[in-house]
Amino acid sequence: MPQTLTPTEHRVLAAIDMDGLIAYLSELVAIPSLGGSPEENLAQEHVAAQLTRMGFEVDSWQIDLPTVQAHPACSWEVAREAALGVVATLPGAGDGPSLLLNGHVDVVPAGDVASWRFPPWQASIENGRIYGRGALDMKSGLCCAIFAAKAIQTAGIRLRGDLRIQSVVGEEDGGLGTLASLLRGHRADAAIIMEPTELRVAPAQAGAHNFRITVRGLAAHGCVREEGVSAVEKFVPIQHALLELERRRNARDHGPLFMHYELPNAICIGTVRAGNWASSVPDTLVAEGRYGIAVGEDPLLARHELEAAVAQAAADDSWLRDHPPTVEWWGGTFDPGATPVDHPVVAELASALTDATGAPAILNGMTYGSDMRLLVNVGQIPSVLFGPGDIRRAHCPDEYVDIADLRAVTRTLALTVLRFCGVV
Repeated sequence: MPQTLTPTEHRVLAAIDMDGLIAYLSELVAIPSLGGSPEENLAQEHVAAQLTRMGFEVDSWQIDLPTVQAHPACSWEVAREAALGVVATLPGAGDGPSLLLNGHVDVVPAGDVASWRFPPWQASIENGRIYGRGALDMKSGLCCAIFAAKAIQTAGIRLRGDLRIQSVVGEEDGGLGTLASLLRGHRADAAIIMEPTELRVAPAQAGAHNFRITVRGLAAHGCVREEGVSAVEKFVPIQHALLELERRRNARDHGPLFMHYELPNAICIGTVRAGNWASSVPDTLVAEGRYGIAVGEDPLLARHELEAAVAQAAADDSWLRDHPPTVEWWGGTFDPGATPVDHPVVAELASALTDATGAPAILNGMTYGSDMRLLVNVGQIPSVLFGPGDIRRAHCPDEYVDIADLRAVTRTLALTVLRFCGVV
């Protein structure tokens, strides 16, 4: 049941500036902050300037890329010459628990712009939705955190514990920015990551590791293709083996947080490259994909399961038996991560969501990888995912977030901060 809001909580919720939030989100969407691009750091500078204007203590630094990339938990897919870290702190009185709000500014490419009804690098508002690349994933969540903190300041509230806003780069390709922030010493007693969760409270996220399979064939002229061996045709039994592996793995019991998903740990082939000439039998095929890993599962054992499935498919084929395909693990390495459902940050967030929206909180796990696993596994920070929008609208044309979700998340975050950190 919703609890009665205190006068302080009413004052903070009344101070939320939704027009300002939407305007600032529009500014961020206009920055094409692709991972590894100069604009990725430009977006960080923009956030740092906004937080400085708000009166936060802002730590903005050039990330030591060689040092961070040498860490065993570091993974990345795009090259960077420079990367900027930004963490802002609203100091508390020192006698309460601290809370960290984490969000990333990097976005994935827009793809074929002709597939978009709205310009990807311009925030367009229609029917209560904000469209644009990054509007959902996840500049909106970051803006909700910033404007929840701004409302607390505007209302003149002093917190007992510190509040930190952690704006990071590199989430989409492995989490380099969050890892760099942890290594710099930015920690808290708990964290909320504002990824899209459909307003669900998510104390668990599945993992996802990138893999690459190379299949060798035998080149020949297309007019005598029977004298060659097509790497494309030889990939077919491997793809069937991966689908069967996916079926077996997802038939297992993954707990109540994931029970409503058809494929909580999907195996997805994302790219396939083969051949170099239309009238030649392709002698090489390279397939890359993501491999879902369950919460509580040993990632190395999970990898061995995929490797064994590919090896068995090869053993059953007369050509592949003598020309075995190779499996490599590369790029983004998102291990699973979880926080006990009875942890105070989960309870406070769920209660705040009910009080902010009037709807009961729903606890789910998320099937995508995120920086939660770095905060939990490396930083030892109990963490939960909670943010506006539906992940199904991310990484595709006409990405959007509902303005109603922005309001709900900002109100929920503001109440959570007040209750978790405490008020003087």
